[in-house]
Amino acid sequence: MKEFFSKLLNGMSIGIVVALIPNALLGELLKLAIPHVPVLQAVYDTTVFVMSLLPVLIGVMVGISFKLTPIQTASVGIAAMVGSGAIQKTADGLFALQGIGIVINTGITAALAVLFVRFIGDRLKAYSILLLPTLSILVPGMIGLILLPYIKGGTGLIGEAIAGMTTWQPIIMGALLAVIFCFIILSPISTVGVATVISLAGIGSGAANLGIVAAGIGLAIASYKANSLGTALAHVLGSPKIQMRNFFMKPRIALPMFLTAAALGALAGLLKIEGTPYSAGFGLSGFVGPLNYMQLADGGWTAANITIMVAVFFFLPFVLNVILLYLFTKKWNWIKSGDYKLHFD
Repeated sequence: MKEFFSKLLNGMSIGIVVALIPNALLGELLKLAIPHVPVLQAVYDTTVFVMSLLPVLIGVMVGISFKLTPIQTASVGIAAMVGSGAIQKTADGLFALQGIGIVINTGITAALAVLFVRFIGDRLKAYSILLLPTLSILVPGMIGLILLPYIKGGTGLIGEAIAGMTTWQPIIMGALLAVIFCFIILSPISTVGVATVISLAGIGSGAANLGIVAAGIGLAIASYKANSLGTALAHVLGSPKIQMRNFFMKPRIALPMFLTAAALGALAGLLKIEGTPYSAGFGLSGFVGPLNYMQLADGGWTAANITIMVAVFFFLPFVLNVILLYLFTKKWNWIKSGDYKLHFD
C-alpha cells in the first residue's frame, strides 16, 4: 500500500510540475509584455492551454511511474481527464477546457484506473488496444466523474473554513493561513482552487502566498544537495508540489518550511502584505506574489515598498529557512538531505 501511494504521488508530482511550469515561468512576464508586443498573446494563451492538460499529464506520469504498458498508460491518462472536471460542456453543445480541474479527484481517478488496468492485465489479449481505452472511460473514468461533486464539495468546505479565518486578528490569521497554504501546496489539493473558490484577497491572500513562498524557497535549499540545481529551482519557479511524495512519506521534512511560513504570515498581517484570489495560490512562480503586492501597496513602486517586497518575498524566506534547516539537519538530526531526493526514473 505504501509503495502504491508513493508511486501515485510521484507521478502526480511530475505531471503537476510539467504542466504548470511554462505558465509559472512566463505568465506574469508575458502579461507585462503583451501590451507592447501583442504577438506574445499567442504564447501566453498556449501556456494557459497547457495548464488545462494537467489531468492527462498526471494520468500519463502515474502510468509511467507504475511501469504500465503504453496502452495502459494512455488509458490511465484518458480516465484521469474524465474524472478531473476540467472538461465542461458549453451552452452551444461544444466542449471547453476550464482550468486544471480538481487535482485531488484527478489523482483518485488515476489510482482507480491503475488498479483497473492491472486487474484487466492480459485478459483482453489482442483486443486491448480496442477495448481498454473505452473500458477505462466507462469504469474508473465514470467513477471519478461520480465522485467529482463530492470531492469538489469537500474542497469547498475547506475553503469556507479558511475564509472564516480572515475575520481574525491579522497577525494570527496571517500566520495560520500561511501555514495552511504551505501544507496545501504540498498536498494534492489545489491552492489556486481553494483561493479562488473563497475569493481570498487582501492580507489573507498575501499571507497564503507567503506560505507557498516559504515552501518553495525552503525546499529548493533543502533539496539542492540531493538533486540537481535545475530540480531545486523547480520548487521555486514551478511548484513545491514536486515534493508531494516525499512530504507524505516523511512529513517532518516540511517542519522548517511551516515555521518559516508562520513567521512570514505574521509579517503579512503586520506589514499589510496584500494579494488577489489569483495570486494567493502562487508563490514566486512568475513573480505573481511580489508583483501583485507592489500593485496593491499604498504608493505603488516606492523605495519603501520595494524594500518590504524584497525582504518579505526573497530575503527573509531564504534566511529563515537556512537557519531552521541547519537546526533540523545539523543540530537535531531530524532531517537528512536524502529525504528530499526526487526520483524521476
